[in-house]
Amino acid sequence: MQGRVGHTDSHLPGVKCVVDTCHYHASDDHCTASSIEIQPRNAKNTEETDCATFAPK
Repeated sequence: MQGRVGHTDSHLPGVKCVVDTCHYHASDDHCTASSIEIQPRNAKNTEETDCATFAPK
């Protein structure tokens, strides 16, 4: 499945993604999305956050 942000041939420096079912997941747990979006705005802890960039493979 194609995601809603661009896909790059390189990875986002400093971003680790272990979700190997994501369209943007690359070897060594790198993210190849051109940008990432984390939601929601008013999250109060880790459990309330969500990677809105995720797109299934």
